[in-house]
Amino acid sequence: MSITPADLGHLRRAVELARLALERGDEPFGSVLVSGDGEVLFEDHNHVVALDETQHPELAIARWAGAHLTGPERAAATVYTSGEHCPMCSAAHGWVGLGRIVYAVSSAQLGAWRSAWGAPPSPVTPLPIRDVVPGAVVDGPVPGLEDEVRDLHRRFAHDPT
Repeated sequence: MSITPADLGHLRRAVELARLALERGDEPFGSVLVSGDGEVLFEDHNHVVALDETQHPELAIARWAGAHLTGPERAAATVYTSGEHCPMCSAAHGWVGLGRIVYAVSSAQLGAWRSAWGAPPSPVTPLPIRDVVPGAVVDGPVPGLEDEVRDLHRRFAHDPT
């Protein structure tokens, strides 16, 4: 895994968006779509509490990219996200042909934390992105952001520790 300072900056923005989601009463996930030239094209955070359970930022990115970018532009883009894609978002990513994914924490990490806090498990089996999209280029988890992301999820789970 080769994480550049630019990668880390975009990943930090994804974590900031996760914090914004939490501040708005939603699950703390955030994502940023960056062009092959380094331009931020689209960003979003979870809206699952406010709207419905499918309103993940990674799915919003896939929809936006499918509507606004050419195939080559999508393939050159990178998605930075606070947490590894769920299977729904991985599939959307694969279907529209987006490029690299960089995530702060894995689904396995999140599942272990939630279990330790006594929170209910996900209604969907977490799968590594490459199990859904075998050819995906994936970097993560990225060291250095785990504590911050874990704290956001702990706060959402209302764990007092």
